[in-house]
Amino acid sequence: MNNIKVLTLGWEFPPMVNGGLGIACLGLCKALAKKSDLTVIVPKADPTAQFSNFTLTGINNITRQDINVVERDYQYDSFAIVERAPIDLDPYTTIEGSKDYIKFTQNGKIQFSETSDHDLNLFKSNEDLYSGDLALKVIQFSKIATKLALNHDFDVIHAHDWLTYLAGVEIKKATGKPLVVHLHASQFDRAGADARGWIYDIEKYGMEQADAVIPVSKYTGTIASGHYAIDPHKIFPIHNGADPVKVFRSKKKFPEKLVLFLGRLTAQKGPEFFLQIAAKVLEQTRDVRFVMAGTGEKLRQLIETGAFKGVGDRFHFTGFLNKEKVNELLSITDIYCMPSVSEPFGLSALEAAQFNIPAVISKQSGVAEVMQGALKADFWDVNKMAEHIVNLCTDEKLYQQVVDQSNQDIQASTWDTAADKVLKVYEHILQR
Repeated sequence: MNNIKVLTLGWEFPPMVNGGLGIACLGLCKALAKKSDLTVIVPKADPTAQFSNFTLTGINNITRQDINVVERDYQYDSFAIVERAPIDLDPYTTIEGSKDYIKFTQNGKIQFSETSDHDLNLFKSNEDLYSGDLALKVIQFSKIATKLALNHDFDVIHAHDWLTYLAGVEIKKATGKPLVVHLHASQFDRAGADARGWIYDIEKYGMEQADAVIPVSKYTGTIASGHYAIDPHKIFPIHNGADPVKVFRSKKKFPEKLVLFLGRLTAQKGPEFFLQIAAKVLEQTRDVRFVMAGTGEKLRQLIETGAFKGVGDRFHFTGFLNKEKVNELLSITDIYCMPSVSEPFGLSALEAAQFNIPAVISKQSGVAEVMQGALKADFWDVNKMAEHIVNLCTDEKLYQQVVDQSNQDIQASTWDTAADKVLKVYEHILQR
């Protein structure tokens, strides 16, 4: 098939990132751009960022004149009537005590009007993309991105995560081009089996309207089919890759082994289980320290619980760390622990493996499908996870065995490999 022209929709993009979504988008886009004609539209882009093999457009960098040249008679079709929506909504945090966030009709239509400065200012401000009226941002992004898309020539639309699904569906309706949606994480992961509400509705709607769904693991694919009732025949799991890093080792300022938890301190990531694991390990050996790197709504509770459990002198919180600081921490880490309750993939485990760090991870994670050599347990089985950590601390042969196997596992976990599989999905839906 000739060079495929791809319109990619993302929500965050380095260096303007909040979490792993932007990193994954950049990694895949750089690899795809080697083998396709790629255009990327995001809410915010660094105006100084330059990419040699694809075009990046941030709504924060455009003017009304750039988008008000499209035909005025196009009818905006998706989620036309918004009755109510949350104001302060974090899409990557468990939402408790809330039911309906947004009500919509799929029959009503809104005439495409000229975009105002107010609409564009939603993305030009210094406000975080996830703060303020997120519902309005998601809807306005879908309208503005559709206008931008109508000025481009492309064969397929690729929308990353629920925040861009509305835009993807609307562009599909406006152009007739096939839509691929990438499922990086789901509301089910964040809120469990009872997940319902605004985000869930958009996720389900986007996956139903898509021609293909790409979850980041088979595990996430089963969630799409089982909890969102998406046709399994249009689900194509593709694992994330990991960018090469310059690996180095640093000397610790203390003699004990260091066990690391790295991620947002939310219920989905299982930080409470890490604390319980630490307490279990410290019952058997004091020759170990635990570090929890990250921030989130569970931080205060964890600090108070840690002191109560008596692990305070062996348990450390770092708060948020940038990429450079994360690598410095990895350079002194002996064991990586990821007890996630529901982890679509778990890129940090691959990053730890690059630093020759053995991992103890939950079976409820996508990366468990890739890292065959990692030691695994159910997220709730803190006794088994503690046992794995103690064994790694005391058995040098086992430690090296896990490291060697992990090195083999990550050899195939590249963005180029992921891009080749994504291109096959494009070809599949274009040939139908």
